[in-house]
Amino acid sequence: MLLLEVNNIKKYYADRLILDIKDFKAYYGEKIGIVGANGAGKTTLLDIIAGKNMPEEGSIKLYGEISYITQLEPESVSEIDKRMAKEFGLFFSSLDTASGGEKTRFKIAESLSESSSILLADEPTSNLDIQGVELLERKLLGFKGLILIVSHDRELLDKLCSKIVEIEDGELKQYSGSYSQYKLQKDMEFERSQFEYKQYLDNKRALEEAIKEKKNRATSMKKAPSRMGNSEARLHKTGNQKAKANIDKAIKAMETRISKLEKKEKPKEQQNVIVDIQSAVKPVSRVLISGKGISKAFGSKELFKDAEFEIINGSKTALLGGNGTGKSTLLEMIMKSDKSIKLANGVNLGYFSQGTDILKDDETILENVMKDSVYPEYFVRTILARLLFRRDDVFKKAGKLSGGERVRTCFAKIFCSDANVIVLDEPTNYLDISSMEAVENAMKLYEGTIFFVTHDRKLISSIADRIIFIENHRLNTFEGCYEEYIESKKPAADSNEAEKNRKKLLLDTRLSEIISRLSMPGKSDDVEQLDMEYRRILAEIKRLESDR
Repeated sequence: MLLLEVNNIKKYYADRLILDIKDFKAYYGEKIGIVGANGAGKTTLLDIIAGKNMPEEGSIKLYGEISYITQLEPESVSEIDKRMAKEFGLFFSSLDTASGGEKTRFKIAESLSESSSILLADEPTSNLDIQGVELLERKLLGFKGLILIVSHDRELLDKLCSKIVEIEDGELKQYSGSYSQYKLQKDMEFERSQFEYKQYLDNKRALEEAIKEKKNRATSMKKAPSRMGNSEARLHKTGNQKAKANIDKAIKAMETRISKLEKKEKPKEQQNVIVDIQSAVKPVSRVLISGKGISKAFGSKELFKDAEFEIINGSKTALLGGNGTGKSTLLEMIMKSDKSIKLANGVNLGYFSQGTDILKDDETILENVMKDSVYPEYFVRTILARLLFRRDDVFKKAGKLSGGERVRTCFAKIFCSDANVIVLDEPTNYLDISSMEAVENAMKLYEGTIFFVTHDRKLISSIADRIIFIENHRLNTFEGCYEEYIESKKPAADSNEAEKNRKKLLLDTRLSEIISRLSMPGKSDDVEQLDMEYRRILAEIKRLESDR
């Protein structure tokens, strides 16, 4: 059943065309993720659909009631479903005393309490802890109707979405499948575009070289020698004229072939931020940070009681716990050299905090990074360029930067320092997905030790090789990756679910192989057969995901 129709929408900010959407339809039962770079127009599109923003051209047709989880704070506590309030832990009567996470949970519960068939969600995981994100995920999976969601939580998009819509240069492009499948399709598109562009250039260059060679031959044709008789000279001239005519004809034919070549535009480079992290001098101790007898309280609220932990040299440790359990507090205690926490000799800490308060607002990006850099300016500018600060961008004042720009500046500052242990508090806040994935890759490649807090489950899965979790005011350590930790928390292993996961992993691996072969087919590859297998595997993956 059709619930949403977008026709010929154009939206400008000043002279800049933000959205230029010809046609878009969405149906009951679809769960659609909207992705794109920061500033691409994702929130603007949701606002237009919700009637909170008006386009300069075009129309929106809705065939159902809308609920909207916005990024704006709720104005007042309204009536919400009591069961929903209990599930989301909403026991406050005033928003003045509510935390950021509580306000987000309220907005979600409020929207899900309404009897609407269309749900719009703009970054609904903001300020939620992992338990809150998982609760949101379950509620969205159970929603009956149409969902349009903007989120940088890749795992949520993977588990929830059956379609991804990308906004690029104001236009919408639709991809069937989850976020991971969208990424595979994007990679395949990029490789195919590169291959076709190279073929186009090679063909054009070969024809241009042939034309040049023909013209040189025509120019080098000699006049008749002066000692040659008149009749011989006439024959020589006639022969030359015929040869030149043939050459001209060949040149025109090749020029026609060039004009008829299907022009291929150079593919736009994928905006992945690549960071080369230089290895700092590594400490020699096995344990780099240790805490014993840690106790901490704020008034009557106890966070830690006789807690202890260790950070092992070379490890990448994620710190988990619900909102308000003391994750950021523990990181601050480390950075402030609390008496209950010891650092090994040779440890140099690099710290990224949620507030990006390591930046001086009255200094430029370059000045901020150079202040603590152990590298010369040319190297720092290379790092900044790879973090998308190019040319005069480095002279922007930190106080004028967007949230995402401040985060990238902080990373450059840490990467260029002498840090060999990096402490990160929510490093992916304010970043678009491509920048998040770049930060993730940088953390993977970093040779030092990382201790980090994040609610991004994909980041934890990708980076962490050990887990410290806060429970009952204690710090408990799990030696293993995030998936193993999650399995260990389950009362009993679900063998059927494990088998589904095993099958999906095999299918994902095969899908990647097929996409690679489709993008650069070999002589023995049957493209039609590969395409059929690609569609079959995609359908099987969808079936496995829908059975969960």
